[in-house]
Amino acid sequence: MAPFLGWLGELRDRRTLRADVTAGISVALVLVPQSMAYAQLAGLPAHLGLYAAFLPPAIAALFGSSRHLSTGPVAMVSLIAAATLANLSHRGLLPPDGAGLLAAAAWMALLAGAFLLAVGAARLGALVNLISHPVVIGFTSAAALIIGTSQLSLLCGVQVEKAAHHYETVWRIVCAAFERPHWPTLAMSAFAFATLAGVRRWNRRLPNVLIAAAVTSVVAWLSGYGGRIVGPIAGGLPSPHLPRIDPVLLPALLPGALTIALIGLLEAVSISKAVAAGSGQRIDINQELIGQGLANLSAGLLRAFPVSGSFSRTAVNHAAGAVTGFSSVVASLAVGAVLLWLTPLLHHLPQATLAAIIVAAVVHLVRVREMLHAWRIHPHDGFAAFLTFGLTLWLAPDFEIAIPIGVGATLALYIYRTMYPHLARLSRHPDGTLRDARNHGLEVCRHILVLRFDAGLYFGNAHHFEDLVLGAAADAPEARFVVIDGGGINRIDASGEYAIRTVLARLRARHIDVGFADIKKTVYDTLDRAGLVALLGAGRFFPHADAAVQHAWRTMGCDHADRCPLRAHLPSSMETAARSSPS
Repeated sequence: MAPFLGWLGELRDRRTLRADVTAGISVALVLVPQSMAYAQLAGLPAHLGLYAAFLPPAIAALFGSSRHLSTGPVAMVSLIAAATLANLSHRGLLPPDGAGLLAAAAWMALLAGAFLLAVGAARLGALVNLISHPVVIGFTSAAALIIGTSQLSLLCGVQVEKAAHHYETVWRIVCAAFERPHWPTLAMSAFAFATLAGVRRWNRRLPNVLIAAAVTSVVAWLSGYGGRIVGPIAGGLPSPHLPRIDPVLLPALLPGALTIALIGLLEAVSISKAVAAGSGQRIDINQELIGQGLANLSAGLLRAFPVSGSFSRTAVNHAAGAVTGFSSVVASLAVGAVLLWLTPLLHHLPQATLAAIIVAAVVHLVRVREMLHAWRIHPHDGFAAFLTFGLTLWLAPDFEIAIPIGVGATLALYIYRTMYPHLARLSRHPDGTLRDARNHGLEVCRHILVLRFDAGLYFGNAHHFEDLVLGAAADAPEARFVVIDGGGINRIDASGEYAIRTVLARLRARHIDVGFADIKKTVYDTLDRAGLVALLGAGRFFPHADAAVQHAWRTMGCDHADRCPLRAHLPSSMETAARSSPS
């Protein structure tokens, strides 16, 4: 499927065409300096950033489902690429020449693109939901700290020998900066930060990144700046071809490529959905996978590095009034024009400015408040967020394993929660509803137990269900009827059905009758197929717990129903409305 066929005809409207051209140029003004900065973050030549910003934005827009998503180099993906390449170099797997490094970066894009394309074509995009939001927050917050501190060397103008751990290197840089500060670089870094912040505060619609890059380049050229600059940049358009690489390297590149694919996909989908919420557009995750996969394949064939959706550039694209994906095509054409004719203008761009651009772009990604918020919602979510955060920092630069561990912890904690769900004993609240007696301090009936199981009934919690129900019956020696409120049971498997049979047999052996209330149709159909409905009798299944209690009174010939704690104290006309209250 080619989504661009859906909006191509809209370009006949001159207002739409004008809006897309304006938005595309606005994005390109940010994309050019950012792409060079992210190439620097990945440890690659600046011109590869322009290659990654050339075709991928257009490819992603033509074949992705979002009309506003701006694809290209991004900080998070560039950091993972840098960590993977540095790890391979440290292990001696990458040859010392630059060609091997560039080929490895390009093949990471190819592997990530192939994975995304395969998952999208197989319509498996929903698998991305297994990576929970707290895990993503933890990883991105830690990665943002790593990204920011990785630029200290360029911001301070000092060079130190890299240590085994990232933060040992950071400490060496800080010590060197105090012992022998390079004042021209420090001054240029401060000037770049001040320009970025000042332009943004003065007018958010102005391209502060481009202005900072242009102003600092002019200052460096006029002043004879003594710090490091970008230097000569290879001009001309790249010709696509498959980079040559030692096949032995491919398995070593795969973990980094898969991490890039997953993080890039999460970024692209979350950004697309955020923008679509305001524009009313529908996002197809699988189609977005295909678009991002093709974009990365094109980046690899252009000898660039992996790409993904950018939040900042997507925001610029949307705010500039883009209507269709043609705005990204215009941005790609603008980058092509820079490669053809304008690369000499980038010669004096200080590398300190590129470092400042990177830091300014990622500082908002450190979201400690959101991790604390996740903890307040549920400690398990907070634990997963802080675990991923801590592992990412501790393992840097080899942090790819942090996300699988975070995902594994999230799934393990979820399974643990479902294995030990809550069983509430219900009684009548003064407002007429049946609520958890323990939570509300309610008196309970000695003869009738109304029990609500707050989870699906499956192999992981079937024995727990048996223990809870039989334990509740054992704690009520005068009990003669048990009502199991199944409103919280939304699924059941063979183990769950066997647990119900066991409970029925054990309770009947004690001459305790059993009824089921508020059982969902899918669960009822499962019990019917299993023969439990016939065993128990269809008359033991009730639409709600009140009906089951009334049946219990009749069955037991109860002479104290009017004094029973389960007796409703509201007029019958109000009882139905009261049942909808939370219990």
